[in-house]
Amino acid sequence: MGTLAYIAIGSNLANPLNQVTSAFNEIGNMPKSRLIKKSSCYSSSPLGYKDQPDFINAVVSIETDLSPHQLLTELQMIEISHKRERPFPNAPRTLDLDILLYGDMRLDEPKLTIPHPRMHERAFVIFPLQEINENISIPPFGDIAKIAKGLDPENTKRITL
Repeated sequence: MGTLAYIAIGSNLANPLNQVTSAFNEIGNMPKSRLIKKSSCYSSSPLGYKDQPDFINAVVSIETDLSPHQLLTELQMIEISHKRERPFPNAPRTLDLDILLYGDMRLDEPKLTIPHPRMHERAFVIFPLQEINENISIPPFGDIAKIAKGLDPENTKRITL
């Protein structure tokens, strides 16, 4: 099959744990794609706009024959099916799906940047990504273990289900 891609999943509204676990299945059912691995779920404090509930986050790896833009469209359709709204930046959300990495592609366009531009700053992305691939390198920042060591784990906790 096609390209190995990593997708971040987050939710803090309408039963977030349910939203995230439902997204695992829906991502696995996208056309021309196959779910390879899913991380544990993690709870994290909100960034930016603080007056909102904590988030539940996870990361999945998929193999896909979709182009990055087709993949983005499929992920946005899943978000819409979960009643995702975007009233303002960093607003609470039922479901947020972000392409973190797509093979070794680098892309910088108004609607899509790969690798995800802020992933290396976010423990709630790096910790679950490291869980499913401890040897991954994130361009241009390098080895994930080194990135993870530089992040504060204080507000990102693995959830035992």
